[in-house]
Amino acid sequence: MTFREFMAENGYMLQTTFWSDFSIADRFGLPAVQDTFNRAFAEWKQSYKYLTELILVLNHKIWQHYEAASEMAKLYNILWMQADQYAIENLKGSELEYYYEVTD
Repeated sequence: MTFREFMAENGYMLQTTFWSDFSIADRFGLPAVQDTFNRAFAEWKQSYKYLTELILVLNHKIWQHYEAASEMAKLYNILWMQADQYAIENLKGSELEYYYEVTD
């Protein structure tokens, strides 16, 4: 099952290319993943829906890599924690409710 299919099965339709972007970066290693995160986070952190999807993707990338590529999983975990902390500290009201509802 693809990430898109998994999310659709759970009632969520993807809005971004984050999954594809990070899947491409995976092939080029840790620096590419970090760079992809830096660009995506800087560009989209002000959009609560895109930020939420970025955090979903990071979480699923941890799961994808935890057995076969532990260093990649560790990096994704660090990035997930950073983005999650930002969301919790900066989203308010209905935006924060959306974040919790989608990521629950």
